[in-house]
Amino acid sequence: MKMKMMMLATLLTASSAQALDKGAPAPQFDLPGLDGAVKLAKLQGKVVYVDFWASWCGPCRQSFPWMNEMQAKYGGKGLQIVGVNVDAKSDDARQFLTATPARFAIAFDPQGATPRSYGIKGMPSSVLIGPDGKVLLEHSGFREADRAELENKIQSALGGGK
Repeated sequence: MKMKMMMLATLLTASSAQALDKGAPAPQFDLPGLDGAVKLAKLQGKVVYVDFWASWCGPCRQSFPWMNEMQAKYGGKGLQIVGVNVDAKSDDARQFLTATPARFAIAFDPQGATPRSYGIKGMPSSVLIGPDGKVLLEHSGFREADRAELENKIQSALGGGK
């Protein structure tokens, strides 16, 4: 696990990854997914919560049930959650998904190009994108205490929150 984390850190810092500015256009991606290609461009008009995760990430196991809940609760109101897996071997991701199912879109980026384009530095990290394709929020990690704040941001992005 330590080796995987070091490899990820090297992969993510190999380029001049910079965090995205709030209000900046979200970098486009077109990745293979569990149910076919996952393209950010096809989600224009929706609020998109992009979550970068890996099979070895402990907090990811906690975030998946919450993301399933958010997708079920707000999917009909225009939310689409996309989990972008960065494992070098998609089999590792598939094993994780067997134990921790996802009821939202899953994409695979074993080369790590998408998290680099988003300036992601650790797992899990998430980016909330507005219907106009612009970054509303970038969030690192996932703790129990983050749930309410993140849900409020989603509600607000959907036009019905604080």
